[in-house]
Amino acid sequence: RRRHSFPTRRSSDLLVAELAGFKGEIAWDSSKPDGTPRKVLDVTKVKSLGWAPAISLREGIASTIEWYIDATAKGVSRR
Repeated sequence: RRRHSFPTRRSSDLLVAELAGFKGEIAWDSSKPDGTPRKVLDVTKVKSLGWAPAISLREGIASTIEWYIDATAKGVSRR
């Protein structure tokens, strides 16, 4: 079975910051839990049905940030 490991919280945070153009410092409190230590997804079934992702995680996050900026400028996003 092929399993996909999701990015860590830290790498996800850094990716969102990069794509959003955030230049500040990100501080993680390592004394607090960071969610599930390992998240895996078995994509065997869905791939056997012919599904494949249309865009990468990076593209999806970038698109979401772009949508949010546009929607906020138009006053249609919720804060």
